Amino acid sequence: MLTSINPKLPMRNKAATKDFYINKLGFQNIGNSDYDGYLMVKKDNIEIHFFEFKEIDPKENYSGVYIRTDNIDNLYQSLLDNNVSIHPNGPLETKSWGQREFALLDPDNNLLTFGERV
Repeated sequence: MLTSINPKLPMRNKAATKDFYINKLGFQNIGNSDYDGYLMVKKDNIEIHFFEFKEIDPKENYSGVYIRTDNIDNLYQSLLDNNVSIHPNGPLETKSWGQREFALLDPDNNLLTFGERV
């Protein structure tokens, strides 16, 4: 039986990724050890892992994850209040497929899309 999924995304700089997810998005660092080249963060029921890929060109990184939420308006406002840049093509809006969504990019151009069923 499947119980959860923890996406693994590339990162060039662990300190920058850690700072963004913890200080900008409100995640917390998890794990029993601080592994070189690997990072695990969690917020509520969402856990994301990162592996070091120093050579990745952010302009050629098409990694992404879709994160469901149950209070998208408050999440969106909290990110704006924390000066998190929303993707220029991803402001909060209701989509024709019945989701209210917005998107942002992390320091390595991993696309994070947040959505709530309308």
